[in-house]
Amino acid sequence: MKVVVIGGVAGGPSFATRLRRLDETAEIVLIEQGAHISYASCALPYYLGGVVPELDSLIERTPAGLKEKNNIEVRVFHQLTQIDPAKKILTIKNLQTEEMYEESYDTLVLATGTRAVLPPIKGIDTAKNVFTLRNVTDAAEIMAYMNTHLPRHVAILGAGVAGLEIAENLKQRGITVTIIDQAATVALPYDSEIAEIIQDELETNGIKLIMKQTVKEVSEAGRKITLANGRELAIDLLIVAAGVKMNNEIAQAAGVKLATDGHILVDQKLRTNVSDIYAIGDVIETTSLINGLPIPSMLSSAANRQGHLLADILHGADLTYPGYIGVGVAKIFGLTASYAGYTENMLQRVGITNYKTIFITPFDHAYFYPDAKRLNLKIIFEEETGKILGGQAVGERGVDKRIGELSVAITGKLTVHDLPALELPYSPPYSTTRDPLNTAGYVAINQLSKIAETIKASEIPAEDLKTAFFLDIREPDKPKSGSIEATKNIPLSELRERMAEIPRDRKVYLTFRKGLNTYNAARILAGKGIEAIMIEEN
Repeated sequence: MKVVVIGGVAGGPSFATRLRRLDETAEIVLIEQGAHISYASCALPYYLGGVVPELDSLIERTPAGLKEKNNIEVRVFHQLTQIDPAKKILTIKNLQTEEMYEESYDTLVLATGTRAVLPPIKGIDTAKNVFTLRNVTDAAEIMAYMNTHLPRHVAILGAGVAGLEIAENLKQRGITVTIIDQAATVALPYDSEIAEIIQDELETNGIKLIMKQTVKEVSEAGRKITLANGRELAIDLLIVAAGVKMNNEIAQAAGVKLATDGHILVDQKLRTNVSDIYAIGDVIETTSLINGLPIPSMLSSAANRQGHLLADILHGADLTYPGYIGVGVAKIFGLTASYAGYTENMLQRVGITNYKTIFITPFDHAYFYPDAKRLNLKIIFEEETGKILGGQAVGERGVDKRIGELSVAITGKLTVHDLPALELPYSPPYSTTRDPLNTAGYVAINQLSKIAETIKASEIPAEDLKTAFFLDIREPDKPKSGSIEATKNIPLSELRERMAEIPRDRKVYLTFRKGLNTYNAARILAGKGIEAIMIEEN
């Protein structure tokens, strides 16, 4: 059997090395158009920041190493230009010599991933100080430019997680950094509750943000950018961290079916519609493990697992790909942000509305143990069943642990009803006696059982905004929170004694941020015959 793999970053090498461990007789050829294979692309911003001092340390495998240890032939600087599926012949171009040649295959695996694209901005494609960061070569070129030109002001186009990681690392080099994005909030797809905390952390650390704005022109040899509103910024370097395109053109020309957004369609065996052609990694659309809907698979960790699985399948194992959850984590200065599954932003894009959310702010470890900090945790779940659709968190510690545990719960088809029963490790330096995930389960169950009613601030009826009573139960030393102006502030500690001040002929809303105190206030009021509604900020 001769297997040709196109793409050598994540899924391709994972597949090839696993197949070799299963089958010593297979002929395996890996084609990569870039200069390197099997590198940690997610670590490239940390090389720019000097956290990772040597770029070569990010390269896990080399072509020579794969040949020597795994008997896999690797050809870098080689580009696939055509697939003839009827004859099972590939046309390959050697990018160094311009030579064209043909390569046969029995099985073809497409792990072609995505490539960065420059937005259609006047002057951006001719400026010498505009870069993208997708691979080792990009990182080397940016570093060489910085070492030569010593930029003092860098603009980053794109406030997604990749752009934020680049911004942090350049800021730590002493560079002034401005991020520009047309979105209203940073760190999409995180929801606003999480994004606002991330934005505060960025601004606290000196990152300049220009949101809800686009760049109209790059001029003066890349030294000036003009925004759509006419504002001009002098810069020394522009890094584009927004916009990718699937490397799908050759596959499409060969008859491989694509989704409407360009991802290659595969089944649960990772097969395309064309016989003996498979696909893995960023280039594919698969199905969501959570609800079975189509979803792109856009993380290197998923690509690696898909590669390993596909090798087992091709070796005869009766396995299928169970689907994609989507789990990410990012360091933003002193904070960690992480998500698993759907965010509200994602659900709204696919038209799902039958869900509820909870947002809690428990301590990350026992409150009496030194340096306890708040963990901001949001869980999204199906309204009828309590099925967990996703979750996200941000804080200083314990964030990745909780979201990792939530991902396991999603994989195991648990619901919010199961979260209180999770037996999670406790010791004062690491957690609370009821872990934040346990607490999230209790709060979600309360909401489903109508013990504590909540409403989004944007969904409060207009008439209620005029006539309802909005109660703020924060203590005097707590800052105001939320977008709704309170009718009266009665601290929770005084609520029972001041019950007569709360009207019984008007709707009552609780305006203070969601959490245990607000819930306690709702239960106190309920015990006195007043059904208060807790406001959830959007």
